[in-house]
Amino acid sequence: MQVSFSPAEFIALAQPHKTSGTTTESIRGIAALESAGPGDLTFLGSSKYRSEVPTSLGSVVLLPSDYEGEPRENQLFLWVENPSAVLSRFCAQLERLLWPKPAPGIHPTASVSASAQVAASAVVGPLCVIEDGAVIGERTHLQAQVFVGRNARIGEDCWLMPGVTLETECVVQNRVRLHPGVVVGADGFGYEFVGDHHEKVPQVGIVLIEDDVEIGANSTIDRARFSRTVIGEGTKVDNLVQIGHNVIIGKHCLLCSQVGISGSTTLRDYVVLGGQVGVAGHITIGRGVKAGGQAGINADVAPGSFINGTPAIPYMLERRIAVLQHRLPRLFKRVDELELQIKKSSS
Repeated sequence: MQVSFSPAEFIALAQPHKTSGTTTESIRGIAALESAGPGDLTFLGSSKYRSEVPTSLGSVVLLPSDYEGEPRENQLFLWVENPSAVLSRFCAQLERLLWPKPAPGIHPTASVSASAQVAASAVVGPLCVIEDGAVIGERTHLQAQVFVGRNARIGEDCWLMPGVTLETECVVQNRVRLHPGVVVGADGFGYEFVGDHHEKVPQVGIVLIEDDVEIGANSTIDRARFSRTVIGEGTKVDNLVQIGHNVIIGKHCLLCSQVGISGSTTLRDYVVLGGQVGVAGHITIGRGVKAGGQAGINADVAPGSFINGTPAIPYMLERRIAVLQHRLPRLFKRVDELELQIKKSSS
């Protein structure tokens, strides 16, 4: 895609508190400091890359307030409070150019029940299916091949990307993004062993997704056995995450790729789970807990804890144990040698 933003247009967006230098180049791309060239916007988002700023060839460089230095010839430095946040605002403009929202309306190949309510400002794309009693809110965009089940409800300004499934009675509130392949409201994994076989337990609850949630591609949120599975306001879920039935996730949590959460577990607000974290069922993870990648959580976790390992223990303790594990072969060899010395001295 061809884009071009003048330095003046970008300054109006970034609103820097300080500038230095000028450039005649328009912004035609975004690149890391090391690889940026003429026409590129680049930024210092982490202090570990500070040494790359003086050698960067990017035309416009976003810098944190504490950076000291001057630009090259034909280069513009902009000092802002948070370079990453400014870059995100710029990318939001690019996103609107990359994925322009079609004019409101229902594509002729879509199947929409006569009893469904679709806002006049909504977009229903090709091959979407909207069943009886479903509600689609103002300015919501169903991109293509989206399934909205009976009596499901979607609020305002949502974006459901290709292949999303929202099952019967489930609720999506406002400004929610569901990426391709997300399934909301498939049956929870519930069975009773009766006699000599597993008998299915009907899953008759719903899923509630609150405002400003984003859920990554091919993630799945199971409907509750009864009552509801809840994804709290502002929570962000990565790709390939599995959330079991009756799980309650608080506000503004972060769940990285391949996290799995078993049924009836509660995550309080601001919990962060690293990639491939596994969480047992029927436990509570306190507010602000952080769990390192591949941690296995099988018991309640106190608020504010930083944990790692399987089973999960305090992070620094787990790191010390990991270091000591590498010394075990040497330690066992020394013990064997000491045992041999003792035997010799006692004989």
